[in-house]
Formats: sequence, C-alpha cells, structure tokens
Amino acid sequence: MPRTDFDRDLNLLQDDLMFMGSMVDKALVRSLDALKNRDTTLSQRVIEEDDLIDAKRFEIEDKCIDLIATQQPLAGDLRHLITVLHVSVELERMGDYAEGIAKIGLSIGDEPLLKPLIDIPRMGELAGGMLRRSLDSLVNRDVTSALEVITSDDEVDQIYEQIYRELLMFMIEDPGTVKRATYLLWVSHDLERIADRATNIAERAIYLVTGTMPEEESSRY
Repeated sequence: MPRTDFDRDLNLLQDDLMFMGSMVDKALVRSLDALKNRDTTLSQRVIEEDDLIDAKRFEIEDKCIDLIATQQPLAGDLRHLITVLHVSVELERMGDYAEGIAKIGLSIGDEPLLKPLIDIPRMGELAGGMLRRSLDSLVNRDVTSALEVITSDDEVDQIYEQIYRELLMFMIEDPGTVKRATYLLWVSHDLERIADRATNIAERAIYLVTGTMPEEESSRY
C-alpha cells in the first residue's frame, strides 16, 4: 500500500475513533438527563444504543488489526495503531458506564430521589469535559492538555468522596434509605470510573507523542 493510502487509512481510523467518542459523550449526557428528568424512555434509548457503541469498537479493532497485519507498521505508525486500539476499549467501557446509569434510571422509575441532584450532575459535567479534552489532546498531539486532564481527575475524586460520605450518613441515620442511597452511589461510581477512563485516554495521548506512559516517566526519578 502506498504511503499516501496508509496515511489516509490512519486518518479515517482516527475519524472513527472521534465519532465513537461523540457517541459515548452523547450517551453520558442523555443518561444523566434521563435520571434528572425521570425519563425512562430516554434511559431505555441509551441502553439500546450501547450496542452501536460496542459495534463501533469492534469495527475500529478490526481495521487496526487489518492494518497491522497487512502493512506491518513500525515506530510511530505502530504506536498510533496501538493507541487507537487502547482508546477504543476505554470508550467502549465508558459507554457501558453510561448504560449503567441509564439502567439505574429505569430501576428508580418514579421513586423519589433521596437527595436533589446537584453534585452528581457536576461530576457528569467534569467527566464529560475530561472525555472531550482527552480526545482533543489525542488528535492534536497536545501533551500539556493531556496532563491537565489527568490533573482534573482529582476534582472528580473529591466530589465522589463527598457524595459517598453524605450518602453513607443517610444510610447510617435511616436504614430505610439504603436502597435509594445505593442507587445514587452507583451513579456516582460510574461517573468516577468514566473520569478514570478519560485519564487513561489522556495518558495514551502522551504515549502517542512521547512513546512513554506518564507513570513510566515518573518512575525514573
């Protein structure tokens, strides 16, 4: 395959990855909107459309494997393909977490929420922003932006710990709230994991540019 054709295929593969990222971002936003508005129809749509995210992941994986097998890429090109493979898996897992939030929305149904949704939507905004910025850093080969995404994970963790402590107190003071508190704990946990996955993507963006994962770099000092 001529170099120009290979470059075209790499660019198309990256476009596929960005499209998958937009699918996951939309699923996250919709799952939280459905929870906030008690919209079980929207929750069901998020669950059903997760199959499309899964299919996109396998499509990207097949294309990567085909290029590796037929072109035997070396150095930066191979690193690019490996990065795309890893990131597609991260995105697929993030889609699973959005689907999990939608399933919780269905489980809650019309039951009153234990507490107003204030911190959880904030977590969702931060996690979604981390997802978008991590993908931007990947496309733009921007190490500085990727490092900022990694740093942002601390804020999400802090909110998660705050929500965990608050819901734990609800359960301790009134065991009758355990079920409703657990629902919100699951949602906050899924959001925390989405932020972790966005951090992984940012680390892969750094790997793509430098050939070294951030933790490997820090372990040298």
